[in-house]
Amino acid sequence: MVVDPKHASVNGRERSPRPHTSHREVADELRSRIRSGELRPGQRMPTQARLADEFGVERGAVRQALRILQSEHLLTNVSKGSPATVAPDLGKALTGPGAPPLPTMVALAPRIAEAFAAPHVEIDALCLTSVSFNLALGEPLRQIHAGRLKPAKVDVRVLMPSREIDLAFPTPVDPSADGRLQRRWLAHRNAQGQVLKHNLLALRATHGIDVQVTFRALPFTPPVKLYLLNNTEALFAYYTLSQREQQIDHEFLQTYDAEGTQSMLFAFEQGAGLRDTTFVEQSHLWFNALWETISSRMTFST
Repeated sequence: MVVDPKHASVNGRERSPRPHTSHREVADELRSRIRSGELRPGQRMPTQARLADEFGVERGAVRQALRILQSEHLLTNVSKGSPATVAPDLGKALTGPGAPPLPTMVALAPRIAEAFAAPHVEIDALCLTSVSFNLALGEPLRQIHAGRLKPAKVDVRVLMPSREIDLAFPTPVDPSADGRLQRRWLAHRNAQGQVLKHNLLALRATHGIDVQVTFRALPFTPPVKLYLLNNTEALFAYYTLSQREQQIDHEFLQTYDAEGTQSMLFAFEQGAGLRDTTFVEQSHLWFNALWETISSRMTFST
């Protein structure tokens, strides 16, 4: 979406002019900003006059666009008067049944936060490292410390690759390269795992919550990531590889790697139809089978 360059967009970037912008194009651009996190939950939108000025359309077209987003539960308080507000809880609108896949950084946090509203929180995660999980835990931890959430029990199980295997990725493009890339991944896996464990176990002392956090190691590199929430939801994403240049010890190395935080997350919910229910059930069976058979005790030593 592009507009008259003399007008800044919502986030301050300038855009080029494009004639005959429709209300649906305005809705598409604003929806994209909400999904990307550029417009945050609870944030007040610009006035309709400012949006009309930015996109070069009449206010009526802006109102039509805002009503579309309100019908999708992305906006609240849409009227001719005060500016609309981004929905405070985007979880279901962004990642509920029928919602489009979204980057892990956008989709995971609201679903984890909603899972922590249950009295007994049960989360299973299969991932390359726990960096996305750690980032997503920030909001529920803040709500617990603020007294807005207090689950009685939290059980978390995490499956990640073993330190003993040769990773399929990240890996150097040149197979003759030394093992510095794998050593860096292992240090990252260990650090993120320890942060996750510390942040959750701290809830025992600070809030009296019964917390159990367990890690096990896989004998393979998972090509996908999976989060199972409270036995009712499955969030699934592919690790999509690309060739990237990474700096290791002041040297640039060509690698094959995946950006896990940007992996597109698909949501499935038990009770949302046979397809979703079956996917959730089979995902639990698959995770439990890995946990109970070929996985091994994980240590965070290097």
